[in-house]
Amino acid sequence: MKQTTAGAWRVAHIGLAPHRLGFFLAMLVLIASALWWALVQWSRASGALLVAQTMPAVVVHSAVMCFGFFPLFFSGFLFTAGPRWLNVEPLSVRAVAPPLLLQATGWLLWLVGSMGVTAVAWVGVALACTGLSWMTWWFLQLVRASKAKDQIHGRTVALALVLGSISLAGFAVALVLGRFDLTRAWVFTALWGSIGVVYVVVAHRMIPFFTSSALPMLDAWRPFWVLWLMLAAMALKVLEIWLALWLPYGTVRTVWTACSGSLQLAAGLALLWLAFRWGMVQSLRNRLLAMLHIGFSWIGLAFVLSGAVQWASIFGSVASWENAALHAFTMGALGSLLVAMVTRVSCGHSGRLLHADQLAFGMFCLLQVAVVVRVLGALDGSIGAWLLAAAATLWTIVMALWGTRLCSWYGRPRVDGRPG
Repeated sequence: MKQTTAGAWRVAHIGLAPHRLGFFLAMLVLIASALWWALVQWSRASGALLVAQTMPAVVVHSAVMCFGFFPLFFSGFLFTAGPRWLNVEPLSVRAVAPPLLLQATGWLLWLVGSMGVTAVAWVGVALACTGLSWMTWWFLQLVRASKAKDQIHGRTVALALVLGSISLAGFAVALVLGRFDLTRAWVFTALWGSIGVVYVVVAHRMIPFFTSSALPMLDAWRPFWVLWLMLAAMALKVLEIWLALWLPYGTVRTVWTACSGSLQLAAGLALLWLAFRWGMVQSLRNRLLAMLHIGFSWIGLAFVLSGAVQWASIFGSVASWENAALHAFTMGALGSLLVAMVTRVSCGHSGRLLHADQLAFGMFCLLQVAVVVRVLGALDGSIGAWLLAAAATLWTIVMALWGTRLCSWYGRPRVDGRPG
């Protein structure tokens, strides 16, 4: 494929396609939230006040990390690939721009308000909630208009977006009421029931396809029972969240914990097997493909670790290691797959070769280091605080360098001269 030199960077180019706008806004929120959280972690580790906090930092962090940039990245993908899945006409950038701008503005206000005026943060959540609901409504219209024979992936994603919108509304209500136990529950409901579901649906549809395209000796194996398995694993985590609030301490809770831990161990091992069945070992010869498979493998590792933590909790307090399992999923799986998938989509839709160069692969490897440091940082004591600060710093470096590089693409024409 003949490639030309990209033209000058202009804001107008961001509006040439939905993925450009969605990914660009997502990067802004991602980098801003990463920098803020790194400052919070260094404040905690050093004892110095590097950033003011008028709201519980963990509430601010969990909300923006779950609801903030992921739906914006989803918009870039779903309003580009989604119409092809559903065999419908794509939406224009003008149609999807208002809900995306509302979300990005809302989450930036959320971060700013958390350091100054709490009311500003509440306004930010209201804007973000409106934007996410509006974006979900647009995707539902695409699903409704579809006459495609296979709508399972599209409809499942639509349901996940609906649950995400409900969860964000629930979070906002709990925030106003000061019920931080419920804000946590709603964030985790969205994390597993919405964000996690979208991830496994896209993985089920795209990873076998990408793998067989790059490695023709492998088949695009994706029976639907595999999708049901992954969705059941996500549903188990949502159920665990709410039962943790309602179940009384005692025998019933212990039995549930043992059952949940066993099911999560089984799900994790099944997902690790699936990673190998989809060609993880063979993919290592192709950097971009390897990034996708390594990211998917973290889902299985996260479930295995979570199941082990559940069993260990029966015999003693392991609250800190619950965060280890959580971040194996969020940073390890969601973060790694985000870098891999967005890099691939951005390369393809900017007219570049589907290739992870030294910078992209280097940032991905550094992200793996950040995940390991964060998991180890779940240890108690002063060393844990410093490890958390180091992990947050590494995360910020990765996202800033990787994100800035891709944002430079979104503001330029395609290098192959084609529209889009």
